[in-house]
Amino acid sequence: MDQAALPQSPIEVEVGRLRKLQKDGQHEAVLQAAQAHLVDLPENRDLLLIAAISLRYLLRIPEALAMLERLERSQPRFSRLHEERGLCFVALKDAPPAIDALLRAVNINPALPVSWRMLQGLYRLTGNAGDAATAAAHVATLAGLPPEVVTATSLFSDGELVPAEQIIRAYLLQHGDHPEAMRLLARIGLARDVLDDAELLLEAVLELAPGYQAARYDYAQTLVKRQKYVQGRAELERLLALEPGNPDYRALAATAAVGLGEHAAAIEIYRGLIAETAAPDPHLWLAHALKTIGQVPEAVEAYRAAAAARPDFGDAYWSLANLKLYRFSDTEMAQMRGAEADPRTAPVDRTHLCFALGKALEDRGEIAESWTYYERGNGLKRAESRYRPEILETNTARQIEVCTPAFFERRAGWGDPRPDPIFILGLPRSGSTLLEQILASHSQVEGTQELSDIQRIVLELQGRDPDLDNPRYPAALTDLIADDCRQLGERYLADTQVYRTGKPVFIDKMPNNFRHIGLIHLMLPNARIIDARREPMACCFSNLKQLFAQGQEFTYSVGDIARYYRTYLELMRHWDATLPGRVLRVNHEDVVDDLEGSVRRLLDHCGLPFEPACVAFHENRRSVRTPSSEQVRQPIFRDSLDQWTKYEPWLAPLKTALGDALERYRD
Repeated sequence: MDQAALPQSPIEVEVGRLRKLQKDGQHEAVLQAAQAHLVDLPENRDLLLIAAISLRYLLRIPEALAMLERLERSQPRFSRLHEERGLCFVALKDAPPAIDALLRAVNINPALPVSWRMLQGLYRLTGNAGDAATAAAHVATLAGLPPEVVTATSLFSDGELVPAEQIIRAYLLQHGDHPEAMRLLARIGLARDVLDDAELLLEAVLELAPGYQAARYDYAQTLVKRQKYVQGRAELERLLALEPGNPDYRALAATAAVGLGEHAAAIEIYRGLIAETAAPDPHLWLAHALKTIGQVPEAVEAYRAAAAARPDFGDAYWSLANLKLYRFSDTEMAQMRGAEADPRTAPVDRTHLCFALGKALEDRGEIAESWTYYERGNGLKRAESRYRPEILETNTARQIEVCTPAFFERRAGWGDPRPDPIFILGLPRSGSTLLEQILASHSQVEGTQELSDIQRIVLELQGRDPDLDNPRYPAALTDLIADDCRQLGERYLADTQVYRTGKPVFIDKMPNNFRHIGLIHLMLPNARIIDARREPMACCFSNLKQLFAQGQEFTYSVGDIARYYRTYLELMRHWDATLPGRVLRVNHEDVVDDLEGSVRRLLDHCGLPFEPACVAFHENRRSVRTPSSEQVRQPIFRDSLDQWTKYEPWLAPLKTALGDALERYRD
């Protein structure tokens, strides 16, 4: 994780100055300055809170509450606004709303000593001894922690990851191992998807404090996010033995079960959670599991239940749209439009609603408005992304430098010789799920999912704290010896065994593996590799209108997706020249035009005899976890090939950015 302190912007410097003045009691001056800045920055979280605090100290409580209401419209989960609202009601001597506000604050951010102390006093005042004791216990817990840990935890809870990390790293450097501080640093890594760091930190925490249940739950979460489902489930079994009814443990156990293909077990857990809570999320999780195994009517019912439980639940509406076959009613359209336009809707819900409305309007033929929503959704998603296209371009240049024909000639015969895996790779939305469904319909082939095992090996080769501008990988491939490559191949096959049921061949459909064909060849020289390719305008447009559950950050702007597609072509051209015949290219348009011929070509490449079931792939009821799950349960139609042409008036920048890729994609 990045330890460097980021330079402060002018407004951050000003916020710091106003906070110092506020501590000195200069509330009139602070209020005037904050209000002046709010003219130009009307939604600035820190300025709105500073103004509200000074208004409270000036005993202008109604104005302070109005300021907090304004803040809540853009930051509904900012714990300190709820704490400040509670303090305003304390000033008004109105205990019930004060308790409600302070409880909201500590539920978002448990590291708020002022809120807990106020709750302790309010509960005593209202004669609630039990809750007063609970609040007192939290006060004591926070008092027993180092102030730096409390401050950093509070910042983390409000999403301020950079200052939280700076404080906690400095504390650990000065004081050494501290379980709570190490756990917090791991949670920051988990939030940033730096999962290898989080895993190592939590392992160390549990060595210091084996009975630390919260840390063990974080560790299980990290393992599940890393697709280490067997290890994650083992940790959860320890936790569930202590608290069998814990809903968080059960929900994560269901996620692990889904990862292992045990959908019936996951569905049973989700139904149990739904019976116990009115929360919308279990309905959504249940629907995802039902969709994966092809129970679409039941999935639709569960998605609708999720939306009914929370009307602005963007993911519920997007998941309905993402079925590709669902059509929204006029009432649902009105609900989505209203929620998307509501300033109180959380950004993540607004993003989901934009993509859902884009798809719904596309299905209705209202193309101009559909593009408006797709464009808005992409803008929201790209604004929160840290994706840098030059990192992939640097990696591609290094792959070409390192992985030469001579490099592979000197390493001929390395790796594990077993031919078990079939790697299907390329870009998302390129027809890879269709190829997987065709091959998985063969009696000798196991369909699995998009496996992250190759990416985990790459992360290890990159080393700790990688320099993304000057990476160790792929140069680290030159350091591997024959025994290393054999062991990596053996490990890959051992780790993926959990997804297999005894069939001789299995599929790994992680699209991004096209970047690592050199590594795959060194590890598994007899694995089959298939490049799923689609005409660039159709492929890029299909990515622009898809909201992915995670990853694929290059798909949220015209410039990014075009650069990615061109870089993909460049690297695949290199693999074709360096490892001739190693990769079978399958163009999606050819599969649509000649299904049986394409099926025979695929099976020949994989060394498999022809089976008619591969042509009747849509009759296969296997579980499918990608956005194309329902499409591959239908016969092939040509409609999807030219869908992008309806949006051609808005796609001129994409054509320009793709350039000669529009012709050379078939080279």
